[in-house]
Amino acid sequence: MYSPYFEPELETMSRDQLEALQLSRLQSTVRHCMNSEFYRERFKELGITPEDIRTLDDVKRLPFTTKDDLREHYPFGLASVPLKDCVRLHSSSGTTGNPTVVLHTQRDLDEWAKAVARCLWMVGSRPDDVFQNSAGYGMFTAGLGFQYGAERVGMLTVPAAAGNTLRQIKFIRDFGTTVLHAIPSYASRVFEVMREQGVDPRRDTKLRVLCIGAEPHSEEQRQRIEQQLGVKAYNSYGISEMMGPGVAFECPEQNGLHIWEDYFIVEIIDPVTLEPVPDGQLGELVLTTINREGMPLLRYRTRDLTRILPGECPCGRHHKRLARLQGRSDDMMILKGVNIFPIQIEKILLGFKELGTDYLITLETTEAGDIMTIDVELARLETDDYTELQGLTREITRQLKDEILITPKVRLVQKGSLGASDEKKAVRVKDLRKLF
Repeated sequence: MYSPYFEPELETMSRDQLEALQLSRLQSTVRHCMNSEFYRERFKELGITPEDIRTLDDVKRLPFTTKDDLREHYPFGLASVPLKDCVRLHSSSGTTGNPTVVLHTQRDLDEWAKAVARCLWMVGSRPDDVFQNSAGYGMFTAGLGFQYGAERVGMLTVPAAAGNTLRQIKFIRDFGTTVLHAIPSYASRVFEVMREQGVDPRRDTKLRVLCIGAEPHSEEQRQRIEQQLGVKAYNSYGISEMMGPGVAFECPEQNGLHIWEDYFIVEIIDPVTLEPVPDGQLGELVLTTINREGMPLLRYRTRDLTRILPGECPCGRHHKRLARLQGRSDDMMILKGVNIFPIQIEKILLGFKELGTDYLITLETTEAGDIMTIDVELARLETDDYTELQGLTREITRQLKDEILITPKVRLVQKGSLGASDEKKAVRVKDLRKLF
């Protein structure tokens, strides 16, 4: 009989024990960061020393670190160990300027594998499971991160990588895959292809657990995926600057993502004032690594928007829980003075059974001002009832206006016309206003 915990002592320790461990690791991390020229200069500018960190609350005295800092000191300017002690690097897929680079020692990789294994074990993965990874390998951290975590659990692993959906489905069926990792938009794509091929995931596969992450998604999308594939779908949160996948994960209660506080100190701040916000209030997630050798980061501004959920989780883990991510502070759309996030629109669209899961929000400037157009695919391949489509468009528009306080132009398009990709995160927003 397996324990419900992969590392019981660390997962179930009391808040007092956890905070004592955090303080010890924070103080060691800050001292270690003095091996980095970047942090030595920042500490000198602020007039602080590692000895000033006496309590967990003193984390607020430390400098913020941003993605721009990593880019400006590309590639190895934030390293806290000699390059000869590092065994791997990962970099972001930034489209302009320098990418962000993160260095790992062998110990860092071992800890990363344990963190991912802890997540996979928490949602019911066990050594007799078959794990299939549909994430890209290489510089994208989700591929190798989940790979080594699944191996640490002891599962038979299928490193299928991204794309080639027909092959993915063949592997799922032939190898008896029980645990699948996929980004949400691709999980929906797998179901669509299964349906086209006459494959019933409940009847023809052994799938039971799905790990989803890497792109913001609504609760409605998660529930639709669960219904489609006949699985339990658990939200995963990772960020390459921290380690990749394994930062936070849902437990079987599905009531927030436990963030592993023996690895990170968690803060939620107002992205404008940079001041902390109370638990339960939406803000920007800031993380400090406290269990990393190669390139520890202090108060890293993730730009991801979430909140800390109050109260205890019935699963017995005392690590804080994060609410589902609402998007990124730099993904927020401002239209006619209204702040809008794509996930608000997705929540409404996925409430209509007549609609598929692919949509595209386009922002444009016209003589009448800025406008929003939402193209959304129909669930059926062909629909020619004009009256039905008109009524559906009106109702979607009404509900969207109630949610986002402006009236968008809604266009229903044929299934498959938005070009769902087998390999990349779904493009949800095109802001063309800068062209005018």
